[in-house]
Amino acid sequence: MKILLTTDTWTPTVNGVVTSTVALRTELLARGHDVRVLTLAGSGRTFTEDGVTYLGSLDAGLIYPGARLRAPALNGALHALAAWQPDVVHSQCEFSTFAPARQLAKAAGAPLLHTYHTVYEDYTHYFSPSRRMGRCLAELFTRSICASCDAVIAPTRKIKWLLTGYGVHCPVEVIPTGLDLDRFAVQPDPALRRALDLPESEPVLLYLGRLAKEKNIAELIAALPQIARGVLLIVGDGPERATLEQLAEELGVAHRIRFAGMVAPADVPCYYALADAFVSASTSEAQGLTYIEALAAGLPLLCRDDPCVRSLITPGQDGWIYHTAEELAALANALPWGPAAEPLRQKARQAAAPYGRQTFGASVEALYRRTILDKTAAPRAARPKGVLLW
Repeated sequence: MKILLTTDTWTPTVNGVVTSTVALRTELLARGHDVRVLTLAGSGRTFTEDGVTYLGSLDAGLIYPGARLRAPALNGALHALAAWQPDVVHSQCEFSTFAPARQLAKAAGAPLLHTYHTVYEDYTHYFSPSRRMGRCLAELFTRSICASCDAVIAPTRKIKWLLTGYGVHCPVEVIPTGLDLDRFAVQPDPALRRALDLPESEPVLLYLGRLAKEKNIAELIAALPQIARGVLLIVGDGPERATLEQLAEELGVAHRIRFAGMVAPADVPCYYALADAFVSASTSEAQGLTYIEALAAGLPLLCRDDPCVRSLITPGQDGWIYHTAEELAALANALPWGPAAEPLRQKARQAAAPYGRQTFGASVEALYRRTILDKTAAPRAARPKGVLLW
């Protein structure tokens, strides 16, 4: 098949959408498909390189940190992709590259699929003065996007339930993102541990991800005074870093926190290898790819309750779900460390096994084939339309 993947973000950006799209592209190529990517450039220049077409874009950091918007008048690049005649167009983002995805699918007579990666109602603080108003906007926006699609992929049941609640009528299939799990089977690096000033005698609680308000990292820091032992290792960067560093100082726990900053994707497994458990207070995850990475590295999870984690964690076997900062502290204090934790670590690795990249690729490939057959057999049925925003 000729498959076009469209996404607003691509490497070297590090986020869940990029991780998922890169994993999908890698596996589809390994399965013998012709795969191209349409994404945004980091500047106004449009170009194609190694099967990736970069559309010139404009800085939109006022909307969301690091965001970019597609520049106008880019028909040349889109005409070249239309002439290629993709069999499937698979969108990963709802903004700048979605309209071209829809246009290219229509021009080729190909089905348009979309993966819904982001729970926008958890990001209302960026675009709405009211959470209630923000949720209504997210619902209308989502319905308008999905009304154009032949099928939607939800990474978890949480997202499928959300889309059903929004009134999305196109077929929605749950397909978790798969990862290269073997890359997380690495040994701890003593030199890296020394560079981060992590005491050998202290357990390490790891948070890895974007430092943003919706990730609720402040709750992890607030729980630290109640946790008897251990260091909180925070890997990643984002707009909340200065606020979090200030909070650590105010609570008197700065000496027990290491802010490692952004690290190269290739080095990420080395940081998991240093930790004894993975912690997260986020309720904004569509799937939580870092949770799967942590399990693959043999780390038990301590995560705030959310539909996303209920299907991932078996409490007492590969982690625990908490509801308050006090409960998080109590669970952290009860965690086994060192050799006593090995049975827990083994079960964590087993819990990650269903999320391999090969399973992911096979499931998406099968959905592509079914959707192509459905579109060939009959035109897409009329569906209730949301509010078109363009």
